[in-house]
Amino acid sequence: MSHALQDQRPSRAPRSAAPTSLTRGGLPRWAPAGIAVLSIALGSGIGVVFDLHSKIQWGLIAALLFVAITYTASAVIENRRQAKDRIATSVVWVSFVLAVIPLLSLIWTTISRGIEVFSADFLSHSMNGVTSFEEGGGVYHALLGTIEQIALATLIAAPIGLLTAVYLVEYGKGTLAKAVTFFVDVMTGIPSIVAGLFILTTWNLALGFGPSGFAGAMALSILMMPVVVRSTEEMLKLVPNELREAALALGVPKWRVILKVVLPTAIGGIATGLMLAVARIAGETAPIMLLVFGTQLINGNPFEGAQSSLPLYIWEQYKVGSDASYDRAWAAALVLIAFVMILNLVARGIARWKAPKTGR
Repeated sequence: MSHALQDQRPSRAPRSAAPTSLTRGGLPRWAPAGIAVLSIALGSGIGVVFDLHSKIQWGLIAALLFVAITYTASAVIENRRQAKDRIATSVVWVSFVLAVIPLLSLIWTTISRGIEVFSADFLSHSMNGVTSFEEGGGVYHALLGTIEQIALATLIAAPIGLLTAVYLVEYGKGTLAKAVTFFVDVMTGIPSIVAGLFILTTWNLALGFGPSGFAGAMALSILMMPVVVRSTEEMLKLVPNELREAALALGVPKWRVILKVVLPTAIGGIATGLMLAVARIAGETAPIMLLVFGTQLINGNPFEGAQSSLPLYIWEQYKVGSDASYDRAWAAALVLIAFVMILNLVARGIARWKAPKTGR
């Protein structure tokens, strides 16, 4: 055949694809930020119109508007499925912001108020010879007392907590382990005033010892021990059993496996948990009031005589009510926050230094 075969079916013009839920447009990347700005503006406007004095109310209104506007815009421009995803993301972001704002507000207020009197003289002088209504004075005696009391509490609680956690993870399988676990859980919820009363009854009243930093350290160690036990226990459980089995297969005694394999592997988490326990007791005031009493003088001996501490110093200065004492209280709070932060940085450095080397 000389003629080519041709398709005689009528050609159809291509139809444009109708927009579906999968092909519709999406919100631009800047949409969440723009909606956030719009929500803040609307929330502030509503607060002004309805004469809402609390900025917290403004913030809650702005948060609700942010979630509602995000869902509406996504449902109109995108699709309902994407709108549900965006509303879940918006709720997560709003919850995060609501959790962070009080922390940032606390840090900002402490820094802005405490920096007014914070200086080298404030750190190197005590309140000896300075009345509560006068300007001047310092926090040296309270800082020294806090360092000594926390150091003694750590020396008491850290070995006991570490050995208890090792027993529970490596050896404890029977009734004794269950009893220890139960009492550790109970001790976790003990109020600080109860620990202070216990030491007051046994150490001061029954044995006849007077107020001292060591008595306060014993009460703080009671609060510190369950945190050390729990955090160390969880870190030891994260050590792979293959490491233990490999060492035991070589004939290494179990105590040496724990000392040379298990503990070095978990040292980072153990150090972090220890610093969390220190942060737990650094701000306790009730046991110090009962057992240490507080003083305006410098007492470098934690085993004899009354001492001060940063939380007790803050409470005493705030109780006076003068402008000078308020300034000293805020400055002492700034010192306490910086002290805990430095301890955390030191713990992270030790954990990184002592962590097992995995690379070549």
